[in-house]
Amino acid sequence: METSTSSKASKANTTFSLALLKKLRDDGKTANVFYSPFSISSALAMVMLGAKGNTAKQMSEVLCFTEAEQPKQAEQPKQGGGELTQTQSETETQTPTQTPTQTPMQSQMQSQMQTRRQLRTQIQQRSRLPQYLVKCLKPEDNEDDVHASFSKLLSELNKKDTPFALSLANRLYGEQTYKFVEDFLSQTKKHYKAELESVDFKCKVNDSRLLINSWVEKQTQGKIQDLLGDGVVNASTMLVLVNAIYFKGNWDQKFEEASTVDAEFRINKNDTKSVKMMCQTSEFPFTFIPEANVKILELPYEGKEISMLIFLPDETEDGTTGLETLEKELTYEKFVEWTGPDKMAQRDIEVMVPRFKMEESYHLKDVLISMGMKDAFTNSDFSGISPESTMSLSQVIHKAFVEVNEEGTEAAASTFASTNLRGMIPETFIADHPFLFFIRHNRTGTALFNGRYCSPE
Repeated sequence: METSTSSKASKANTTFSLALLKKLRDDGKTANVFYSPFSISSALAMVMLGAKGNTAKQMSEVLCFTEAEQPKQAEQPKQGGGELTQTQSETETQTPTQTPTQTPMQSQMQSQMQTRRQLRTQIQQRSRLPQYLVKCLKPEDNEDDVHASFSKLLSELNKKDTPFALSLANRLYGEQTYKFVEDFLSQTKKHYKAELESVDFKCKVNDSRLLINSWVEKQTQGKIQDLLGDGVVNASTMLVLVNAIYFKGNWDQKFEEASTVDAEFRINKNDTKSVKMMCQTSEFPFTFIPEANVKILELPYEGKEISMLIFLPDETEDGTTGLETLEKELTYEKFVEWTGPDKMAQRDIEVMVPRFKMEESYHLKDVLISMGMKDAFTNSDFSGISPESTMSLSQVIHKAFVEVNEEGTEAAASTFASTNLRGMIPETFIADHPFLFFIRHNRTGTALFNGRYCSPE
């Protein structure tokens, strides 16, 4: 259930995570997928703090902070109000002369409205953002903008004294000879708790790379190693932004190791692989969605603040994984509806889930460009980060790890971005064929990790 303080960031994060899932599985429809959408979106949101113009617009749309398709503004201002777009000619913004049909009072009112439009246009041009984006990212009350929402969400997720381990950390590494905009540094610190550490990319690039990798490894309890490989950063690198997330939780109802059995996992209709299948019969939240032909099981971790949600298509019917239709149709609205308390019913159910471990690494530049984030890499405006006009994103690298066993789940991820039940309910839930899984923070509805399990290693 989302809270009002973090709903904007949570909704955007989950919407983005589902869009990214579709893109990542396009590269290999039978491949396993695992990533932290929260790590990726929060790292890119930090970058967006310093983006301007079309760069900011594209990033906001891809990260689902704003709608990609916006209503067109009227070409002509309406009598008595309306907005003036930047494309309107200067002659339209001039104070009009009084026409024979206007009274002096009408003429004065129209003149005042034109003046207000001109002022709004000037503010919009100075900020170099579309008016609708200015309103969305920085609302008039200044209380519910995207970055403030992320800040509240980070505070919620980083709570202490929980029965599970969940930590999130952000850090900036900047070339020591470059000048960064003070407002950008103060805003990243305020909203993302990201401190800037000066490094020597120009003369000690490998030492800087190892320093960043060491910090990531420490933040993820050793699970994410060598995030930045040789050559990822170089002497021209200006700024590296890193987000690290680590989660380890025990099941609220553990699987007995003695009950784990050898079983066959059906990759598709024709191919199988052997797996260790964890088994138990207990009461879990469960539903069956007839229109999608999918079963959904919730496996809570201790404390029930975080859960794993498994989306299991009923059967594989051909040479595919059976996930294609589900992945295509799954939206944020359906995800929330299907996993809501009015759908998920507690039921005694026999559960069989494979024990598995996954480690995935992604270079996301091409994926993000294909989603619409082109200017950040090729024609960028990051003047809010540095006066350097040539600054752009060189790559976004994401690495994630997950291990699911009888005790529970251990998961970690890091993102680096540099600038250069309704209907018939079955009695069993046997995950012996491809499925999707999500590790969700329940109070905020935030998708911390997303996975696609298709092929046992």
